[in-house]
Amino acid sequence: MYDVGEPRARWLLLIHQLPPSPAYLRVKTARQLQKVGAVAIKNSVYVLPSSDAAFESFTWVARQIAAQHGESSLCESNFVGGSSNEAIEALFNAARGRDYQDLAVELRAAAKSLGKNRRLSDERRASGRAALARLRRRHAEIHALDFFEAPQAESVASLLDDLATRLEEPTTAAARGAYPAAEKIRRGTWVTRQGVHVDRIASAWLIRRFIDAEATFKFVPAKGYRPEPGERRFDMFEAEYTHEGDRCTFEVLTRRFAVDDPAVLALGEVVHDIDVRDGKFARPETPGIERMVNGLALTQPDDDARIAGGSLLFDALYASFKRKRK
Repeated sequence: MYDVGEPRARWLLLIHQLPPSPAYLRVKTARQLQKVGAVAIKNSVYVLPSSDAAFESFTWVARQIAAQHGESSLCESNFVGGSSNEAIEALFNAARGRDYQDLAVELRAAAKSLGKNRRLSDERRASGRAALARLRRRHAEIHALDFFEAPQAESVASLLDDLATRLEEPTTAAARGAYPAAEKIRRGTWVTRQGVHVDRIASAWLIRRFIDAEATFKFVPAKGYRPEPGERRFDMFEAEYTHEGDRCTFEVLTRRFAVDDPAVLALGEVVHDIDVRDGKFARPETPGIERMVNGLALTQPDDDARIAGGSLLFDALYASFKRKRK
């Protein structure tokens, strides 16, 4: 058992040195580290969130290195300068984000292969279900290494749900229950994940501007939160309002609450392309808005402050889109 006393360091590092030959050893080692979910912060320095599982994974890789006459060391670390904890988390989210994006491409291809006809032949349904089983296994592998809930996780889960629905399989969407129809909400408590970024910031703006003017926002950990009676969750695991297919949470909210203002829908296209990163709408404003949202996140660690600053940004963008239509 991995026991380093209290408090435990946040990160576990594997530092290795490989012999010059055989030439394939470097690639083999990199793949082994990728398999356990580690990311590189320097040449030959890899990191995992500190845990018993991380210690076991790195110990296994270290043994493989030693078997090839290489050297390695395991270290605990808390970053206090240079590489910040947030920057390390971003590396993990970027790595898992690439995995999720690759999976999303496969899911869309699988859905497309079913054709547009809602009535599937037995052969096509059997082929689709085999593909769904394989993609679910791949999703489980990625999710097991998604230590910080990468933003793309929700959209991929929704794509899996959509494919399962098309194939008449049980879905996690059904487990979430029916979404409420458009309704009047006052002074509701809206819950989302901590560390809000573009979709959650924009959704909070939309909620206060068009859905619930006196909304209160509550920020909770990404996993394990049990909602209290009457709370509405958005853009988080098992939320009442979250990604559906390739729609981001902002787009889902506009549909569920019948917000059909053309300026809001245009703003939703910007949010979609920043959040989902599929280039679906390619609006010219998107790169600039993305830079501003990223800057807001870098300068404002507090979630309420991010939403306040983001609301000013989206107020201005909304006014700009309204003006364009006159």
